[in-house]
Amino acid sequence: MFVGAEGTLGLITELTLRLRGQPEATAAAICGFAQMDEAVAAVIDTIQMGLPMARIEFIDAASVAAVNAWSGTDIPLTPHLMVEFHGSDSGVREQAETFGEIVADHGGTGFDWATRPEDRSALWAMRHNAYYAIKASRPGSVALVTDICVPISRLAEAVTQTQADIAASPIAGPILGHVGDGNFHAILLYDDQNPAEVAAAHDLSHRMVTRALALGGTATGEHGVGLGKLDYMQAEHGAGWDVMRSLKLALDPGNIMNPGKMLRQG
Repeated sequence: MFVGAEGTLGLITELTLRLRGQPEATAAAICGFAQMDEAVAAVIDTIQMGLPMARIEFIDAASVAAVNAWSGTDIPLTPHLMVEFHGSDSGVREQAETFGEIVADHGGTGFDWATRPEDRSALWAMRHNAYYAIKASRPGSVALVTDICVPISRLAEAVTQTQADIAASPIAGPILGHVGDGNFHAILLYDDQNPAEVAAAHDLSHRMVTRALALGGTATGEHGVGLGKLDYMQAEHGAGWDVMRSLKLALDPGNIMNPGKMLRQG
């Protein structure tokens, strides 16, 4: 409860960490799909088969275009998965082979493994720099970074509907995310001097959150709650929000710990 309280119940002043050794073998890969739902289906099958993915990420075609322009790469302009496995040499080889079969079953192409550290670093650098690449795709724009999470079984539906909303709006919004846990982001690029674009960005963000809640998800999957998502807490938690308020008042009667970020003051 304390750790998940977003700093509203107290401050952590000391931590004891357990260090874990580097895995014997690590392999990363990238592969493309004609449609986003095919990529998500491959992820679902991977999870259901119990393959121990260290990480798996998704970038849509618009994100790929931005990354290509930023990094000078020539990745095909389709949705892509980026995955990494850790473990023993034999274990990683088996996981890679099984994942490759799953990808093929769902029409994946361009399946390319990287095992050398420098190759893996180059692969993940594309994902880690995606925000900057997307931001640079419209110079001078403001980026509104959205963050929602839905059950993995509803991820394709959520992303497809979000893409349709963005396509119907006057602004761009490439999508990427941690597809293995149903979390994704649309980077909404708008001119903050254009009232229509400002309104469009905030409307898209609102539609994403309400859609996530309707699909059994959450208003925020990664970056905490904060003031921007405060208005959605009642809709997401119902009576549980009142319980959270009671705990807050009991443990922090002076309301000095991160006030107003998860629970309204007063």
